Order: sequence, then C-alpha cells, then structure tokens
Amino acid sequence: MKKILFSLLLLGQITIAQNKTEKDSTKTLELESVFITANRSATLRKETPAAVSKLTAKTINETKAVAAYEIINKTPGVLMVNLGNEQHSMSIRQPMTTNAYYLYLEDGLPIRPMGIFNHNALLEINQFNLQNIEVVKGPASSLYGPEAVGGTINLISLKPSIIPEFKFGIQADQWGYKRIQAAGGATIGKIGFHVAGISSLQENGWMTYSDYKKDNLNFRLDYNINDKTRLISSTMWGKYNSDMSGSVNEDAFYNRTYKSTTDFTYRKSNALRTRLTLEHDWNDNANSYITAYFRDNKLGQNPSYGIRWSPTVNPTTAKGEVNSNNFKSYGAIGQHTQKFDFLNTKIVGGALYDYSPVTYWSYLLEMKANLNLGAPGKQTVDYYEITAERPDIKLANYTADIFNTAGYAQLSFNPIDKLVITAGARYDNLKVEYNNAQDNSAGTKIYDKPTFKAGANYNPVSFTGVYGNYSQGFAPPGITSIFRTKPGTGGTTGKPAEFYYNLEPAPFDNYEIGGWLSFLEGKLNFDYAVYYMEGKNELLSVRLPDNSTDYRSVGETRHKGVEFGGNYKLLSNQLNIRFGGTVAQHTFIDFKVSDNSTDVLQNLNGNEMPQAPRWSGNSEISYYPNWFPKFRTSLEWQSVGNYYQDQINTVKYAGYDIFNFRAGYEWKGIEIYGNIINITDKLYAYNVSRGNTTSAQPTYTAAAPRTFMIGLQYNFSLKKIRIRS
Repeated sequence: MKKILFSLLLLGQITIAQNKTEKDSTKTLELESVFITANRSATLRKETPAAVSKLTAKTINETKAVAAYEIINKTPGVLMVNLGNEQHSMSIRQPMTTNAYYLYLEDGLPIRPMGIFNHNALLEINQFNLQNIEVVKGPASSLYGPEAVGGTINLISLKPSIIPEFKFGIQADQWGYKRIQAAGGATIGKIGFHVAGISSLQENGWMTYSDYKKDNLNFRLDYNINDKTRLISSTMWGKYNSDMSGSVNEDAFYNRTYKSTTDFTYRKSNALRTRLTLEHDWNDNANSYITAYFRDNKLGQNPSYGIRWSPTVNPTTAKGEVNSNNFKSYGAIGQHTQKFDFLNTKIVGGALYDYSPVTYWSYLLEMKANLNLGAPGKQTVDYYEITAERPDIKLANYTADIFNTAGYAQLSFNPIDKLVITAGARYDNLKVEYNNAQDNSAGTKIYDKPTFKAGANYNPVSFTGVYGNYSQGFAPPGITSIFRTKPGTGGTTGKPAEFYYNLEPAPFDNYEIGGWLSFLEGKLNFDYAVYYMEGKNELLSVRLPDNSTDYRSVGETRHKGVEFGGNYKLLSNQLNIRFGGTVAQHTFIDFKVSDNSTDVLQNLNGNEMPQAPRWSGNSEISYYPNWFPKFRTSLEWQSVGNYYQDQINTVKYAGYDIFNFRAGYEWKGIEIYGNIINITDKLYAYNVSRGNTTSAQPTYTAAAPRTFMIGLQYNFSLKKIRIRS
C-alpha cells in the first residue's frame, strides 16, 4: 500500500529518498540529491557528470516570486533577464540573448516544438504549480536534441498529495500589480488529483503603458491502475495579454523618466498543453513509459523590438510590424530504463516523434517619429505614432509543417569502485516542409545531426567527488529567422524580397570538469564547474542603425568560465548562507560585420560578445529563529558585472548590484509575507544595447524602482488537523 501512495506522489522514477531530501533541504546543490533532467532518469548528483542544480520546493515557496526570474536567478551560473511583465531572455554559458540556445521543459517535455523557439516561453508557466526546478548547464542535445545548448531548464509540477491539501493567496505591490492564486489536491482510493490556478493583473505601473493580465490553470489526474502501472494526465491552459513598453533612451533612463515611446505595442498569447502518460514498472530493475501530447499556441504581437528608426536617415519616420505565429503539435515519446547487476549498469533509451504545423505572417506599420531636442544625428524619439497600417506589405507570410524524429540512448556503469562512466548519443532529424507566399516558393529543409556526450564521476570519499565530460550541442536556425525578409529588401524598397534560406545549424563542443565538497556533516557544501565551449555557424544577430536585426550564420564563438555555488548552515541550522556565481568570457573567434553607415567591413575577431557580463552572481542569507518558530527572513544580493553594449566593443554598461529583502510568518495555516525588491532604490537596467555605429543610440530596459510586495495566504492540510488533534 505504501508503494502505491508514493507512486501517486512522484513522477517517473523519483525515489522516496529524493522526497525526503527536498522536504528537508534548503540547499540549491546537494551531494545526495536526486536529479531527473540530466540523465532522463532518477540519478544521484554524485553520479551525474554535468553541472546541474536544483531549486527546491522550500526555495520556491519562500521566494513568493512575481515572475520566474526571481526564482531561477538563484541558480549558480544562470542569469534570467527580466524584460518586463514576465517577459525574459536568458544567459547560461552564453551572453544575454533571445537566440534559440536554451531548452525549456515542463515535466520533461519541451514547452515549444523544435524549431519554434521563443525566449518568452516561461511566461506561460504557473508559478503556483511548481514543485521544484532543475537546471542543466551546458549542452544536453545528446538527450534532449536541438536547442539544448547553453542550458536546459526543467520545471517540475506539483503532484497530487496523499492527504487533502488546499492553499489560497493574494499578493500585491504599490505599482499596481496584484495576483490571486489557489491550489489543492488529494488522493481518493486509486485516484489522485491536483489543481492550481493564478490570475495576475498589472495596471498603472511605474513605467507608462506597461499593463498586463495573465491567467493560468493546471490540472493533473493520476490513476494508480495497480502497484506497477500508473496513468497520468496533465493539462495546462494559459492566456496572456500585455502592453510592450519596450526600452527607453539614455536621457529618459538617467532622469528616471519611465515613459514608453509607444502606446500601441502589445503581446498576446493563448496556450494549451495536454499530455497522457502510461508508466509501468516491470520489476525493480526495469521501467518504461510512453507519453502522448498535444500543444496549441497562438501568439500575436505588435512588438516594440520591431520598431526600426534611424537618427540620420529620415529621422522623422519609422517602421514597425504586426505579426502572428500560431502552431499545433501532435507528438509521442517513449522511454525504457533497464538496470543490470553487472558493473551496476544502467541503460536509458527512447524515441520521439513530433508533428507541428505552423502559420506565420507579419505586415508593415508606417510610423511618425516625434523627436526631442538634440543635434542632428544625436536626436532621440519622444514617442511614436502609427500613420498607416499596411497589411498589403508583408514582411513574412508562410506556412510550414515541422517533423521532428529522434532516438536516444545513454549508458552508465561502474568499471571500478567509486568510478561511474556515462556515455550517450542522440540522432535528430528535423524536417521543414514550407510554402513561402512572399516569393511563391515551396520546398523542404532538413536539419539532421547526431550528438554525443561522454563523462565520468569519481567519488573517492563520501564528502567529495569530481567529474569531467565532453558534450555536444546542436541548434538549427529558428523557423521565423529563415523566412523573415532581409533588411533593405522587399516591401517599399523596390528590391525583391530576400530570405535567410542559407542559415546553417550551429554545432557546439563543450568540455568541462567540476566537483563538489561536503564538510561539517553536510552543513557546508560547495559545487563548482570549469567549462570551455566553442560554437560554429552560430546564428548571431547584428543590430543595424535603424534598430532592425540582420542574422548571420557564419560566426564562430568561444565561451569559457567558472561556475560555483554553495551553502553553509550555522547556529543549529537557524542561519543559512547561500552563495553562487559565474566568471565567464564570451568571445568572437571568426566574425565580421558591416557598418551600414560607412559600408566598412569590421573584423570582430577577438572582440567580446555584447551583453556578456564577465561576472554575475546571486547570494542570500536566510534566518529561521528557533525562538520564533515559522518565521523566516532573508537578504539577497543580485550582482551583474559590466559588459559591452555593442559588437564593436566601443561602449560598456557598468552593470549593477541590488539587494532584496523577504520575510514571512505562518500561524495556524495563515501565512503573511512581504518582499522588498531593490531595497536601495538603485537606478539600473536589465539590459543595455546599441547598434554598430558611432552614432548609434543606446536603449535601456529599465528596472523597477524600489518595490514593496505584500501577500496573505491560507494553507490548509488535513494532516495538520490530525496532528493537532
């Protein structure tokens, strides 16, 4: 009976030991933690030859995050960049980028099909439905396929509880943000269920034209057929509608004039994901599962990033766009895990099939740019206004059927005591059958590639271990990049439309060594990784003077760095110190760009990549006083070092250091909490960029002033009632 109950709680092969670790641990990295993502099966950290971190349920619950970046940035080596209203980009072994070098998973399945990467995919996540988050740093294409290059983030959802539980909460800040949230579940006989929903609303914020509304609902149903077989169904529905306030110019930023230059840009998203999984334990050494899934996404936007304006060429005019990207996915994945007594061998193998039809169109907006005072070529835009919508002038207009077929396998074994060898491989065939209405063309593009990894773990004594690995990554160009009209062609230019048909996949080779230490009976833990990664044919974005983007699939880049993290518990576990960060360098090896103002080809070999801070880190001190049970407080430090704003390395942004404070107290199931974000009211920007000309104006993605957030939550559990009685 006990085995049945635990099976309802845990996904796949997560063990009771993992459940205990997550319940008791306040650590992000722990030697005996069990991880799923890095090996596609439950594996101890000390047997995983990769840089992998876990954010536990305790960390997630205490953060009380408005957006996912507040949680994920606690991971050493990770910088999730807030772009406002839960929109984001990412930096893991890469500069801060919107490129398709990250794989976002929900319970092990990609949120997006391969080839339709969206850097904002995590805004669809329900923050009130997270059990834990696992982050694999570096390429994981040998298990997960394309886009798993810089990092893989697996958001693991809450599961049905054995005893009825329910929680309900509200939270708000002084800038017009408010959220209501509820979740609950139970197990009745062989059936367990869990439901979680949130509704967020932002109105009249510190930045003008920055309202948004987000609604999410998650439902999971588990049916325990018998003690060996389980049927699991989960469904996610989400709706998101946001203004896109965009960035501000330099004067507005430093004067704290948080006024958007637009009042018409928006992003709308409707998402549905559903899956059905059948799991079976053949015996203690063998288990299998098969999952069938469906996705339905509709994304429409008038994006602020699509506005193109030049201070020197017709400065009183600008161009924008409206676009729509819709897709559905039908897919299945099956996996078998087999253990053998011989050399403690474990084999994981699986196959995937995904069919995703997609439609995309984009048309031109003609705009007037209202300028503020300034010398010619140094003027900036006060605000834009639309003068004409031109649906007759398409910037992109295509349909495509995407077929992804893949097979993978991984082997691990112990040739000698305390040494674990791991090797894996995957073959992906990504086929795109398209019809491009822009040039009346049709055809097929195929991106296929085998990827490999090999690694070893050596744990000579119980308190320390080391590992080394070689892993490959594979990133095909995004479909929207291929069929987008090149700048200076099509539309009103008088030139035939040209496209990026020749963009090539980018392969990556990653080498790393790392290890961990555990002292003072587990009170002090330290984890580190040193990596070196090169990418070829890398898809690089070149900012042109009018703020448009040109794509080049000819770059070669180098990424190297050190990641570290640790925890130290003091005062009988009342005080916990968590620290972590990364020192990295991201460099062009072979890349040239054209300065469109002079048509001079500039050699960037040896230059640092833009938006690539050499240092970023997140540390926190948390206090849980024994003399005041169920009270918590913490002080967090987020640090981002300086970085170049442009590819030609002329101007740097200084970076920032901010501090956040959190506190909470629970009494008889009633929890009251408060967060102060940016305690010192520091002026800083999440991202600063500019084009590759001396006259290019910087744009600042401004961060919020000091923010006070308060919340109230009621946590009901039948278990607590029984204990008290």
